[in-house]
Amino acid sequence: MSFRPSDGTSQDLRVRVQGVPVDFYPALPPEVARGTVRRVTVVGEEILHRRCREVTQFGTPELSCLIDDMFATNAVADGAAIAANQVDVDQQLFVWDITDDWGVRHVGYIANPVLDELPTAQRVLAEESEGCLSVPGPYKLVPRPDHAVVRGRDKDGNPLVIEGQGYFARCLQHETDHLHGRTYLDRLARRERKAALREMEDTKAGVFARRAARAAELGK
Repeated sequence: MSFRPSDGTSQDLRVRVQGVPVDFYPALPPEVARGTVRRVTVVGEEILHRRCREVTQFGTPELSCLIDDMFATNAVADGAAIAANQVDVDQQLFVWDITDDWGVRHVGYIANPVLDELPTAQRVLAEESEGCLSVPGPYKLVPRPDHAVVRGRDKDGNPLVIEGQGYFARCLQHETDHLHGRTYLDRLARRERKAALREMEDTKAGVFARRAARAAELGK
């Protein structure tokens, strides 16, 4: 996922890693240095349009390597988050590195995420600009609830609960959508969807060039 930056304040501006506040965190997640950049899939590729398989093998070097690679790929693409099927892997997993509306940075990953169903009385929709690394270029207004809770597992199989507000809530929902075979385009009216695809064709070359330059900058 990709976002335009937002402003705001918070009483506690510490970085949240896997939902837990920490006193220090580097500008780039440590996984970026370890990871290898993978090709980002583009809307229309089959893997983006079907439900991904659940992660069943935890505590493996392969899963740790995939998480590292996803962080590296997300960093090169200047993304806020990326799902496994966006690096052509059929597993229910996504990672994030995003600063929310209040200036709080959130970094982490989750496997087999399931969003809590919000009671109707608690659903407050926010219509905000949203983009996607697999739809390189365009941003479109997409309505989503401004609060989200997602439950899943960490790489060792331990239970994990992540809660988000505002843009971070949008991120959690956007990435969970990916693992169900949906992109944000599927939430647009047909005319808007076609316009976004036309814009993508006009802008994707520039996006790919910027990613290549960022990869060189990071030595990837």
